[in-house]
Amino acid sequence: MTVHHTADGGDSLAPAARVRAIYRTDAAEYGDIGYHYLIDDNGQVYEGRWSGTDGSPAHDGAGRLVTAAHIGGYNSGNVGIALLGTLTGRSATPAARISLARLLAELARRHGVDPLAEVLYRNPASTAVRTVPAISGHRDWASTACPGTLHTDLPYVRREVAELLAG
Repeated sequence: MTVHHTADGGDSLAPAARVRAIYRTDAAEYGDIGYHYLIDDNGQVYEGRWSGTDGSPAHDGAGRLVTAAHIGGYNSGNVGIALLGTLTGRSATPAARISLARLLAELARRHGVDPLAEVLYRNPASTAVRTVPAISGHRDWASTACPGTLHTDLPYVRREVAELLAG
């Protein structure tokens, strides 16, 4: 499960308008939005990559994760969650962090992921292999500043997710 920030420069837009703007940009390149989920500063979670009409965002009718386009070469089987905004000069809001932890806990429970573990990722569609934390940041996969300041918070997020799973 990989965490991103959108760094889209759309701070003047309302959150839903930002998601639509990201969709328009991503759809031109990837055919759809690149992330499975997006979270705004108020903690509202938006569905990203369309997965059908079964009512289960990011998953097909059989419960399998649909492939998104958030990390080149490492997309299959990898959930992409992006917080709206550029998080290089500021932290994620508490509301966004709470929603992120809750969403990650729901996904970890659904897919049997230990949020504190490291995983050996094997791309089922290519030969790409990489060892990363089960809850990682984009920069764990590629040379990038993404997800900004949130990357240093990921150890805390992992513990929050583990606590939510423990009940």
